Amino acid sequence: METTNGSLNRKLRMGLVGGGQGAFIGRVHATAAVIDNRAELVAGALSSDPEKAKASAPSYDIKPDRAYGSYQEMLESESARPEDERIDFVSVATPNHTHFDVAKAAAEAGFNVMCDKPMTFDLKQAEELARVVESTGVVFAVTHNYTGNPLVRQAREMILAGELGEIQAIRSSYIQGWLRTRLEQEGQKQSAWRTDPSKSGAAGCFGDIGTHAYNLARYMTGLLPQEISCHLKTFEEGRRLDDYGTAVIRFDNGALGTVTASQISHGRENDLFIEVDGTKGALQWRQEEPNAMTVRQNGRPHQIYFRDPNAPFASDLHKSACRIPAGHPEGYLEAFGNVYRFAFDAMVQRAAGESFETRDTIYPNVYDGVDGMHFIQQSVASSAENGAWLPLSHPATRR
Repeated sequence: METTNGSLNRKLRMGLVGGGQGAFIGRVHATAAVIDNRAELVAGALSSDPEKAKASAPSYDIKPDRAYGSYQEMLESESARPEDERIDFVSVATPNHTHFDVAKAAAEAGFNVMCDKPMTFDLKQAEELARVVESTGVVFAVTHNYTGNPLVRQAREMILAGELGEIQAIRSSYIQGWLRTRLEQEGQKQSAWRTDPSKSGAAGCFGDIGTHAYNLARYMTGLLPQEISCHLKTFEEGRRLDDYGTAVIRFDNGALGTVTASQISHGRENDLFIEVDGTKGALQWRQEEPNAMTVRQNGRPHQIYFRDPNAPFASDLHKSACRIPAGHPEGYLEAFGNVYRFAFDAMVQRAAGESFETRDTIYPNVYDGVDGMHFIQQSVASSAENGAWLPLSHPATRR
């Protein structure tokens, strides 16, 4: 590959798996990947139905000879292309039960991977995938996109620098209402697979959005989990997976955290909210108002931090995650793009034959993916035992 001083003299080439007609997240991946003009979508296996996969390609400007009927065909054909033509990375934007097979095959073929969350169908698959990533040396990112918000990264730097003191409590929640009724019975694609245990995995709501709330707490604070007690509930009669749940987490330093997730709360859309209490101060951030963060200290006026790359208070990570001046809102797509942007830096380093960080990354990596799957597994197990306290420590998070 053409590299100069750690930079790539061309765009990275993307292969997309998933994202065909009727899909949601595939289009988000495609948009996020090209938002900084560092990548181009050149190939795709856009559906498990070969005809639908090829019919979907024109909407992504994928040429017919690179519109594949399956991900296996894409990986085989792209591997056979000259190095200066083949794809550099594969984005996995499919239902949960297919993530492992696609990501594993892509990594074993030597392609970098951008995988949607949760990373796999179960913990066993996640642990095996981490071993594959380690043995192949590919760049692997999990698109917990909310970590890409500038103020989330500002909060992370402030907390890790000790500005809030010792962290003692975390309250994180993700509240939706779109599954208040049995929407899955009406042929709605997104609800159908998310409520199907053969496609979604052991958890429904908690796997889909509870993982975001948990990941945000881990990302912001860096605290290591120790134990979990969880209660999951299916309120819509006949639904096969949870649509509401809450968990209490004990962290290594003695802090307590709560994670609450709902998909049956009237009028709620994508209300991801986190509040962190420390001995010196507290902060809160809400995804639906992503350009403001509140910081509080007893006896002092509340401070509102705004997304502003030119502000004196802005941390380096805050600045690097911004694209436009303050006052122009940045949100979901830009944050998603930041996960891609920082993973691209590692891909360029790999292409240049340079070493790159695989564990302590600013983007969520394969070990964060394992952590998320462990959270799901132990949440479901604890709930099955009426909220019993179960271990939440995993070797992948402690190396």
